[in-house]
Amino acid sequence: QVQLAESGGGLVQPGGFLRLSCATSGFTFEYYNIGWFRQAPGKEREGVSCITGSTSTAYYADSVKGRFTISRDNAKNTVYLQMNSLEPEDTAVYYCAATMRFRPCQRVQYYKDYDLYELWGQGTQVTVSS
Repeated sequence: QVQLAESGGGLVQPGGFLRLSCATSGFTFEYYNIGWFRQAPGKEREGVSCITGSTSTAYYADSVKGRFTISRDNAKNTVYLQMNSLEPEDTAVYYCAATMRFRPCQRVQYYKDYDLYELWGQGTQVTVSS
């Protein structure tokens, strides 16, 4: 059964940190590029970061560059998103998604055709508030 399951969300104060996990199963993990997306209430979904399967090259949206770090453990079929210096504007539901295509991963913050990502998780809530 193909599955992506996010975890690690929660409530954190501004300036705090969280680490999200995306555990996967049911497909050949190393063949897929894995992206993180977020959607805040009343706002469009946006691409946050993506990591390629072949070389583990990471790409970031400008809004999170320098604060978030994406990584993957192919032995555990899991991708992580370390989020530091969190801001209230980071509050959103965070989703991970998988694609075999390179360009949607490389340009994760620009591509709005989310159908290019074949597989999606259910999301985890991140709330940054004092």
